[in-house]
Amino acid sequence: MGVGGKFWDLLKPYARHEGFDFLRNKRVAVDLSFWLVQHETAIKDRARSPHLRLTFFRTINLFSKFGAFPVFVVDGSPSPLKSEARIARFFRSSGIDSSSLPVAGDGASVERNSTFTKYIQECVELLELLGMPVVKAKGEAEALCAQLDAEGHVDACITSDSDAFLFGAKCVIKTFQSNSKEPFECYYMSDIEAGLGLKRKHLIAISLLVGNDYYLNGVQGIGLDTALRIAQTFSEDEILNRLREIGNGDASLLQGEIRSVDDSVPSPDGSSLKRKFSHCSFCGHPGSKRTHFKSSCEYCSSTMGEGCMKKSEGFKCSCSSCDMDRKEKEQKKQDNWRLKVLSKIALEPNFPNDAIIEMYLCNSHGYFTENDGPCISWGSPKTEMVVDFLAYHQLWEPSYIRRRMLPMLSTIFLREMAKDPLKSLLYGQYEFDSIDRLKIRYGHQFYVVKWKKSAPSLGCVSCTVPPEESDVQQDDVMEVDESINPFDESDVPTIDINNGCCFLLTDENMDLVHAAFPEEVDRFLQEKELKELKRRKTEKPETAGSRGVQLNITEFYRSAKVYETEPGEILTKKTEPGEILSSQRAETSKEKRKPSSSNLPKSVRRRLLFD
Repeated sequence: MGVGGKFWDLLKPYARHEGFDFLRNKRVAVDLSFWLVQHETAIKDRARSPHLRLTFFRTINLFSKFGAFPVFVVDGSPSPLKSEARIARFFRSSGIDSSSLPVAGDGASVERNSTFTKYIQECVELLELLGMPVVKAKGEAEALCAQLDAEGHVDACITSDSDAFLFGAKCVIKTFQSNSKEPFECYYMSDIEAGLGLKRKHLIAISLLVGNDYYLNGVQGIGLDTALRIAQTFSEDEILNRLREIGNGDASLLQGEIRSVDDSVPSPDGSSLKRKFSHCSFCGHPGSKRTHFKSSCEYCSSTMGEGCMKKSEGFKCSCSSCDMDRKEKEQKKQDNWRLKVLSKIALEPNFPNDAIIEMYLCNSHGYFTENDGPCISWGSPKTEMVVDFLAYHQLWEPSYIRRRMLPMLSTIFLREMAKDPLKSLLYGQYEFDSIDRLKIRYGHQFYVVKWKKSAPSLGCVSCTVPPEESDVQQDDVMEVDESINPFDESDVPTIDINNGCCFLLTDENMDLVHAAFPEEVDRFLQEKELKELKRRKTEKPETAGSRGVQLNITEFYRSAKVYETEPGEILTKKTEPGEILSSQRAETSKEKRKPSSSNLPKSVRRRLLFD
């Protein structure tokens, strides 16, 4: 989807992998169709409304875990160009020649797949119940996402369609995985300009040459590398006009430039023949071998009149004549390549398609004016209606749905508390109790917040404690498993029963908790510091002998080898510096050294020592 020819591989070196807080407090446009198409394989594995399950969990994660403000964009009616391309793609995949088939006329469009349209409508209904803004595009959703990004209504857009850059996007998030240390794979237009020297019109030109969603095949015989070289040849202001000139067969200017270069090379019939200097077969420099035999070559480094030096393998002469000849050959090679490419473009009918260029450069893809702007606002989720909706479509228990929604509700509650501290109850049932501990997940820190139920109410979260959650680790800092979930299910709030009281534990952003309850955060940090000091005092002080000093390997593994010189004589192996003899051997040696005297010969002292 998007630009053909493995366009994403060209941009891959300029990708940035952003961390957890990249989208916190930022607006992001989401191509809803991209979410469903991206996980098509996962959708096929489930039987019960997988599109709703995926949208539900991903929205909660994006809103609560990453702290983003998502704006969902859905496709409108497909344009005639897209309808024509869809028909051609269908017949090409079926092996049918579509050249003789009728195409969509002006104003005509082929409606999208009815089943997929139904999935989108159900997802839109769920998103509106969750309080998320949904904007409908006139045509393609990625075009409106790019427009919202270019005009500053959002900070980034989530889509896998590479033609979002052609529509004017500044930041595109291609990959979004909630269960990862770096969940976002981002591409910035500024990085692409700096790395490849390509701007928006350059990318449009490349898409016309290699193919896109509206012009599937592109120019026959031109790949991504060739298209990149052509685009980098011209500036952004002239690239599209030059393609029009070449496509219309008016490539005389460029061909004239090539002929002028060829004319500069003197021909054999001309008056000014290019002088061909003879070169020595031994050293490869200008001049004859006989001349160089008499006197050394001026280019060779030999001295004392020893003659030429033999040329090395792969030698290239650096004289002005040879250098000029190489430049002319390289220029002719480039000109021949360019003529060949120009002929391929000129043979392509109706190239370039001005309707496609106009569509990419258009900045009106939504049902709003530039002055008014889109209507984007986030409301509170209608919890009970969401429960009824998912209970009907997914056959989930109401308690399960409420429990899964709690991270989203707690995020909204903390944001409201930071602005207005008068609100005291979460979901009308739970009040903030304390900060339980610090939690590390995917290399990111969270506060585990305890919520205490204030009063019994109908439809509350079930207090049945699953077996794997009954023994929750109560350390000050806890690390958890980082398994990958294809549906990006949200974190389930755990239940803690202490002294007969039921608490809910949720993972919350540290900055958000500090903004809502600064006094509680200060109290938690003070208590944590006191616990650390107490722990240090209770630890036994390390003695000099108990310190973990790493021994030398010769000290750790002492040698036990002995050598026999004569029967009855035993020599201990000479120890290296740092080795320690056994106490018994050392004492024996000292005793035998006592009777020795420096006046005795060395051989006598040796017998006295070892006999």
